[in-house]
Amino acid sequence: MRASLHPVLEFTDRPCSWQSMSDLSATSDPVLAGFRNSIDNIDAALIHMLAERFRITKAVGAYKAEHELPASDPGREERQIERLRKLAEDAHLDPDFGEKFLRFIIDEVIRHHEQAKQVG
Repeated sequence: MRASLHPVLEFTDRPCSWQSMSDLSATSDPVLAGFRNSIDNIDAALIHMLAERFRITKAVGAYKAEHELPASDPGREERQIERLRKLAEDAHLDPDFGEKFLRFIIDEVIRHHEQAKQVG
């Protein structure tokens, strides 16, 4: 196994610690099992990265509520969408899919910020 500074982002053909061994026995095809294992590791990394992102945006929401700032910033949101569409293109990912994914996240963040404003 390769060394990694961040174990969540380590992609190998070995199961990650949170993966059930029964997942590996779901197929007798070792190539397919390896692909699925890599997908499982990437899915886990995505969840951990989203959790970290939402921890940070929760702090942003609390800050905005405390300083009576608006929950959304349409200019920043559009700049982020443009930036991430370009990143998606560079990564050979459908930019429309990337935008839909980001808009979903932004909408959820704004909802959290609006809730923080109501509580605060």
